[in-house]
Amino acid sequence: MIRLVLFDIDGTLVHTGGAGTAAFTKTFARQFNLHHGTEKMKFAGRTDVSLVREFFRIHGLAESPGNFEQFFEHYVFWLHHILEQNGGETCRGIREFIRDLQALPNPPVLGLLTGNIRLGAEIKLRHFGLWEIFQFGGFADDHEDRNHIAIAALERGRRVLGKNLQPQEIVVIGDTPFDVRCGKFIGAKTLAVATGGAKLEELKLSAADWTVEDLTQISAREICSRQGGAATRPCRKIQCA
Repeated sequence: MIRLVLFDIDGTLVHTGGAGTAAFTKTFARQFNLHHGTEKMKFAGRTDVSLVREFFRIHGLAESPGNFEQFFEHYVFWLHHILEQNGGETCRGIREFIRDLQALPNPPVLGLLTGNIRLGAEIKLRHFGLWEIFQFGGFADDHEDRNHIAIAALERGRRVLGKNLQPQEIVVIGDTPFDVRCGKFIGAKTLAVATGGAKLEELKLSAADWTVEDLTQISAREICSRQGGAATRPCRKIQCA
């Protein structure tokens, strides 16, 4: 039985109308006087910290704690401001899918596994009235590498659900191969949904336990009761220590 479902945010839960990318661009321009570079970067599936580091390297800017702190302090201001103007929308089927999860006889805990910093995630999800649904998560504040963010989410899951929470009792839902990869990294089941950063055919190559166009094509009951291939994957020592 599935006890925990972890959702990616951008392209899985919501579309922000490009607010995140625009906030990156505005912050670099206003705080660092750097006006070019984000147009060359691929944002889908990446972590906020890795994106900032890449931009600093493009421009030869010091990757210092002070520069990261300065960036994120202003990024969250611009993110909120731009999101209020852009609006955005939830991904197709997501609200119904979440309601179906919550209506199950033994509903799983809902959490986040995202490349956003925590405050950025909160700003985005509060805008759509979704933040309060999720009990905890793994964020870019935890680590620059998404695989290690998954470890942080697993550890928090065990604090909430008990140390006996097993990786095969978790489903990770995301819209890019990076999401599938980090779910597999902790031994979880994975559901790839083509509502964001990757097309369906690309996602199929990632060999998730389920791959769908959107969340209207799969039921909450199906992912929470069926034994998928992830159940046979061994748990790595680093996650199960």
